[in-house]
Amino acid sequence: MNILSHPILSCEEARAFEVAYFGDDEALEWTAMQRAGCAVSSALQRDFNEIGPFPATARVLVLAGKGHNAGDAFIAAQNLLENNPQATAEVLFFFGERPLRPLACRAWRALVHAAPERVRVITALPRDAYTICLDGVFGFQFRAPAHPRVVELFAQINAHPIRFRAAVDLPSADLFQADFTYATGIVKTTLLQAACAGRVRYLDLGFFDGMNPLPATRNRLLIPELLAPLGALRPAISDKRTYGHVAILGGSRGYPGAVLMTALAALRSGAGLVTAFVPETLAPAFAARAPEVMWVGWPETPSGSLALEGQHLLKARADRLDALVLGPGAGREPETLALLCDIVATAAIPVVIDADALQPEIVAAGNAPRVLTPHAGECSRIAGTTLPSATIVRKGPVTRIESGSGLGPSYFNFFGGPVLARGGSGDVLAGLIGGLIAQTPGESELAAARGVLWHGLAADALARAHGQVAVSATQLLDFLPKVLR
Repeated sequence: MNILSHPILSCEEARAFEVAYFGDDEALEWTAMQRAGCAVSSALQRDFNEIGPFPATARVLVLAGKGHNAGDAFIAAQNLLENNPQATAEVLFFFGERPLRPLACRAWRALVHAAPERVRVITALPRDAYTICLDGVFGFQFRAPAHPRVVELFAQINAHPIRFRAAVDLPSADLFQADFTYATGIVKTTLLQAACAGRVRYLDLGFFDGMNPLPATRNRLLIPELLAPLGALRPAISDKRTYGHVAILGGSRGYPGAVLMTALAALRSGAGLVTAFVPETLAPAFAARAPEVMWVGWPETPSGSLALEGQHLLKARADRLDALVLGPGAGREPETLALLCDIVATAAIPVVIDADALQPEIVAAGNAPRVLTPHAGECSRIAGTTLPSATIVRKGPVTRIESGSGLGPSYFNFFGGPVLARGGSGDVLAGLIGGLIAQTPGESELAAARGVLWHGLAADALARAHGQVAVSATQLLDFLPKVLR
């Protein structure tokens, strides 16, 4: 399946692409540098909102090397100063001003000309703290090892009080400890393993606009345009069954909240109908919380988990369902796990398998298409299991979507962040994916990619509005509409 995405290129592939794209046209390169610098500045100010409003009197430290990364950083700093008339910038040249390449030198002159009284060159770090540090020293053409003086200088910078550390394109020499790395135009595979990159932001400069076909690479990155169909007008002649029926099976006396969060997310996914099978003692309270869901009380084991004897409840409704989500809050009682295994083994519709249902014998049962949503610990639990009919959503700081067969592309999602590092965010994701699959039952991988992307973009919006700390997973739900509009 061709999922709308952009390629992630190796450094060699990126170099060859840029040579072909720019064709030694300095005017074209200068235009791209200006777009890159402005994009870095805009993205940086948006991301800064995760820790508070951008200060009017921001102090910006620019780390400059010789090449285009320095030029991007100079233009970003110029844009910051122009948008914030009380902000100041200090520039630390790692190799002096004379070695600057022509376009970087042009960008440096533009920065000084734009705000001469608010820009100064420093030769050593002062004691004062900085608001922003922009790393534009080394690009992807850097070759190790770095000079000991450079290593020592980066160590000093990493220890210096700086609220927000941003790298342009790549963290220099993998020495600069970035909070965010802004990949301008192309994401390089180096960033997938860079220990110092922090959170990666892809800044689309239009390099791939109108290109057909795009460079064929195994590693791809998800882009917001993938969600465009979800924000489009729906057909005037449609009803609730037009948009699918997703069923959720989970919950237990020990973990009652997870399945509720999954059901709430499924409601927000756009699915027409949502049915949730939960332990019978939980159903009344859940119905009061979310009356739009059809809550079906399921027989319980003595400890309050789902019992085998309730299978008839699902079978009686099976022909009306388009997708199934299993596992949120279900617990690991042997009888419940045996139930989940039986359901997967006989399922005739796509299944999302989440949380405690991620057991080797469950994920390998039957032949129905399935989406697995493991975090790192759950990935270890199911490692080695043959999963030819599965799409695997490997949750983490950068979530990756890939085929269980190991064939085909891997899709990386760079949206979201530490705001998702809390209980319940995975339950919301499972409900989103399940609801999206119900709307397109034959496109499970596409639905998984859209769910991951939507979830991540909502997380970014939440963190920018309320910060990363004093929030809850269910607040993600209120930012899902914003992403589509």
